[in-house]
Amino acid sequence: MDIDIIAEEENPMLHRTDVRFEMTHDEATPSRLSVRDSLAAKLNKDAGEVVVHELDTKFGMRKTVGYAKVYDDAEYARDVEQDHMLERNKIVAEDGEAEEAEEA
Repeated sequence: MDIDIIAEEENPMLHRTDVRFEMTHDEATPSRLSVRDSLAAKLNKDAGEVVVHELDTKFGMRKTVGYAKVYDDAEYARDVEQDHMLERNKIVAEDGEAEEAEEA
């Protein structure tokens, strides 16, 4: 899977960079987690700092266009992102927060 960055836009208020990317793949559309890991490796970031929001593959094509948010630190991602996006990207909350959710 080859990933090319199309556009990057700095968002200093939220400590992140919004990234649009295009990737080519040999098989079916890759999973969100494999895309996240590949994008993180390309940008020299930790996988917990990358949140993939959108993957769009046209029918029958081997090219996917996507949108991701790359945070300066995983803590910023946990503070800003909605819970369902953190869950989709397998970014877990802090241990204390997880215990509080289980008790409630």
